[in-house]
Amino acid sequence: MHVFYTPDISVSNELPEEEAGHCLRVLRLNIGDEVMLTDGKGYFYKAVITAATGKRCQVKVTETIAQEPFWSGHLHLAMAPTKNMDRIEWLAEKATEIGFDELSFLNCRFSERKVVKTERVDKIVVSAVKQSLKARKPVVNEMTDFSRFLQRSFSGQKFIAHCYEGEKPLLKDVITPGEDVVVLVGPEGDFSREEVEKAEAAGFRPVSLGRSRLRTETAALVAVHIMNLYNQK
Repeated sequence: MHVFYTPDISVSNELPEEEAGHCLRVLRLNIGDEVMLTDGKGYFYKAVITAATGKRCQVKVTETIAQEPFWSGHLHLAMAPTKNMDRIEWLAEKATEIGFDELSFLNCRFSERKVVKTERVDKIVVSAVKQSLKARKPVVNEMTDFSRFLQRSFSGQKFIAHCYEGEKPLLKDVITPGEDVVVLVGPEGDFSREEVEKAEAAGFRPVSLGRSRLRTETAALVAVHIMNLYNQK
């Protein structure tokens, strides 16, 4: 059964315009057809199409299904975006399929990209949520300055993955299951030493993601995978 993202289904029985267009013009569903909806907040809804006119599609919810979280804690990835947008979009899609809660983009000293079209990234996240049959949509945040991000209040564990020499435990060895966690991943040129020092002063613990040298988007996905695996219920 096809899944449609309807964040306002609790207050409106009408599909968003883009979802309605996909439903009616692409899939050619019509009145009486059954569909599955998700609000991205933890619920699926079985529904029946009751009206299909032009670009508008109205439904009647027949059953509400709560989906228990697949993992515990709030999993937050904060990364410097890559120069190539395709790599950012790939990361957003795959990280959503694996499962996490929040994605933030950081403007760092060595960042190759200073602007990210988060609306496009958010659409890819929505598509991945539906494809992977999840009822919770990760939050996609606008790009923010690295120092400003560090000023935010975070509960739980805080880590920064960087490539400078020194004793750094593997993320998998220090993550505590069940707690909120945020992991910072830098640009291709890594964080600056000053940024690492600022992060440490703000309570972020340096960690390694393994012995291999990883591209930014690969490192980000590894971080998400570790966070997810160690918090699986």
